[in-house]
Amino acid sequence: MRIVSADTGGAVLDENYNPIGLIATAAVLVEKPYRTATLSIVKYSNPFDYDLSGRKALRDEAFLALKLARKVKPDVIHLDSSLGGIEVRKLDDPTIDALRISDRGKAIWHELSKDLQPLAKRFWEETGVEILAIGKESVAVRIAELYAGIYSVKWGIEYAMREGFVRIGLPRYMSVEINGTRILGKSLDPREGGLYGEIPIENGDFEWQVYPNPIARTFMVFEVKI
Repeated sequence: MRIVSADTGGAVLDENYNPIGLIATAAVLVEKPYRTATLSIVKYSNPFDYDLSGRKALRDEAFLALKLARKVKPDVIHLDSSLGGIEVRKLDDPTIDALRISDRGKAIWHELSKDLQPLAKRFWEETGVEILAIGKESVAVRIAELYAGIYSVKWGIEYAMREGFVRIGLPRYMSVEINGTRILGKSLDPREGGLYGEIPIENGDFEWQVYPNPIARTFMVFEVKI
């Protein structure tokens, strides 16, 4: 099975290690043996002007996943929304009202479905490919999350080259290394079977370190300065 998935992750942190806004949405193609991505693309946001409600992230993820899917023609698309794997094309208002999720989650999906449900239905009619709201139960969604973290590190390096310093919060159970001209991101969860991702970067003169977020257990911080 060939899976396209998308997720948003990596946040600029303030001096107290609280998130200001999210940085990167990554879409990935994942194939057997399902440990990393065969292909990835990214969309960057402005973390200093970001809606943290979840609406922007889900919309960005859906549109970026479809952009990649049109190119690689997967068997299925997985989105990071934990609705039990329901097909997004079926998410009309009565179905959303019946979901066993919070009122806030229902409100978000009522708004998003106006765009995403007809989009998913049209894509399914054209290709036969379903878009599933499956969440982190999907290994492909987790790999997309790792890539969002990796791309956030790349953004952070480029930002520090201009501004001198930045502190980035990585997704849960994730660490990164910079080896020459590559960023390697790895899952720290031993139950996940060694999931990882990597992307190229240009050589640069900067200092970096990774350490635990002191106010958010299981999250690591990537800090870079010139």
